[in-house]
Amino acid sequence: MKNDTLKKLGEEIVETLQKIYDPEIPVDIYQLGLIYDVRINSDFHVDVDMTLTSPACPVAESLPEEVKEKIKMIDQVKSVKINMVFDPQWTKDMMSEEAKLELGFL
Repeated sequence: MKNDTLKKLGEEIVETLQKIYDPEIPVDIYQLGLIYDVRINSDFHVDVDMTLTSPACPVAESLPEEVKEKIKMIDQVKSVKINMVFDPQWTKDMMSEEAKLELGFL
């Protein structure tokens, strides 16, 4: 039962991430490949590994905070920790096929 709940929560978190857009690129951060990993423990604490298109990105402080706040709004989530990682470095290859098509890379 708990595994089903965690799976459903994971899906809800992904749906939430797909509503957050990079302000300079008209694609959500999930399809853009900025989210490397989402982990949810059995106590509903969430850890997110994410990156930016560049370490010098103008939203380097606000985007991770937006991600944290929007995930925290999900009822079952107890806490959210955002881990900013730059290894591996983000490249266009990390984008989904949908994002590449949207941006004209296909």
